[in-house]
Amino acid sequence: MIGLIVVSLSVLLPLAHLALSKVPRTRARVVRLLLLYALVFDVGVIGLPLGFIPHVFFPDQAARMIGWAPGSPFQFEVGVHDGAWGVLGFLCIWIGGSFWVATGLGWSLFMLGATYGHVVQTLRAGDYAPYNFLTIFSDGFVALWLLLLLYLYWRWEIWKDDRAVNG
Repeated sequence: MIGLIVVSLSVLLPLAHLALSKVPRTRARVVRLLLLYALVFDVGVIGLPLGFIPHVFFPDQAARMIGWAPGSPFQFEVGVHDGAWGVLGFLCIWIGGSFWVATGLGWSLFMLGATYGHVVQTLRAGDYAPYNFLTIFSDGFVALWLLLLLYLYWRWEIWKDDRAVNG
């Protein structure tokens, strides 16, 4: 499943970036890079090309891959939702600070809800369709990974900056 590949890249690419970089690896820099890649890949890529496009332009195929009945207008709503978050994920390349916190926190809460929904669908309806069952792992990981990185980012980056400004 492509979502699992994207999530893996969101962890492996920043580690390669850090390994190849000549800039010192402070804990704040490591967290900043891990978080930026997570926001771009786990929010931007998963939201825009992997969420928006299939749900909006190929809704019946997307529904079947999730194990849902085709023909639901809800597909369009989910697609636009994913696309909007995807745009925010890509904007994290240029906008940082509290924008990262807001983007990551919002997407994490959505991913926790999606994980819960996929678990319920698997247990109650026996829906083991790949884009229902396997997304339990990718969505759940993304939510927890982003929350951990946001906490560390807040603690080591933003909180430090706030103390410097406010004394």
